[in-house]
Amino acid sequence: MSLIPWKPFQDADKFFDGDEDFFFPVFPKKKTEPDMDIYETEKEVVADVNIPNVDPETIEVSVQDNVLHVSGGKEEKKEEKDKGYWKREIRSGSFSRAVRVPSPVEGDKAEAVYENGILKVTIPKKKELEEGEGKVKVKIK
Repeated sequence: MSLIPWKPFQDADKFFDGDEDFFFPVFPKKKTEPDMDIYETEKEVVADVNIPNVDPETIEVSVQDNVLHVSGGKEEKKEEKDKGYWKREIRSGSFSRAVRVPSPVEGDKAEAVYENGILKVTIPKKKELEEGEGKVKVKIK
């Protein structure tokens, strides 16, 4: 006989997991990190970062110790009092995101291209270690 664990608050937890804010629908949730897709091919790791309406001159990209860092900023727009905003969700200000990449990469050879609101970062993978390379011989005293 198998036992099924009792989770009395499981449905209540699902209620709060959604993106919608049921209790305060007027106040949008703030998101400070851009959305990112990371995938790998045989020779490289590629990250597509969704950062629309950003001046490409403000974007900084670095790869150190197999961690991809993307940061930048969006110019803050002045709120116009006569527009009578009902909801404001277009975010401005700075953003930052750091993600560990799935394979050993050569960060100094990374390339980044910004086009149509998507930053595409391509990072070559490190070549396979040759036999014996990267191993340290242990001295015995």
